[in-house]
Amino acid sequence: MFDENVTMKILVLGLGNPVVADDSVGLHVAAQLKGLLADRPDVEVDEDYWGGLRLMERMIGFDRAIVIDAICTGAPPGTIHRLTPGAVPTQRSASAHDVNLPTALAFGRRAEAHLPPDENILLVAIEAEDILTIVEQCTPAVQAAIPHAVRIVMEALDGG
Repeated sequence: MFDENVTMKILVLGLGNPVVADDSVGLHVAAQLKGLLADRPDVEVDEDYWGGLRLMERMIGFDRAIVIDAICTGAPPGTIHRLTPGAVPTQRSASAHDVNLPTALAFGRRAEAHLPPDENILLVAIEAEDILTIVEQCTPAVQAAIPHAVRIVMEALDGG
């Protein structure tokens, strides 16, 4: 997906609401990645509770981006989707930080912001089971998907 022979500035961004069940899954993945990627000066790992246009703003100045988020498509809970901006499903559950990635990128590109091209953006979306209940832990199926999502991000950063 990415050209590993070119050094690029990379953003890894976990999205979510820290007190809403499976909606916090992107934050959990980003928290694990912070430690694993601490020695990579080309990679910035962050967590964001807002999404939407703020996502586009966070991507300005980066050459590549990996975004981790919860998604509801009807697949079994814990299913991991690897999506590019053009493949983001249009029917998604509404959440406090719901991301419409193609729209956010279109706004940024219209404003001529330096954003990664679509082929350099990966959305790692984990199928949610419970995106409305206010609790701090993800449901078991979604919690079990977190290590796999971490591996997917690491592989993407290593050129896989």
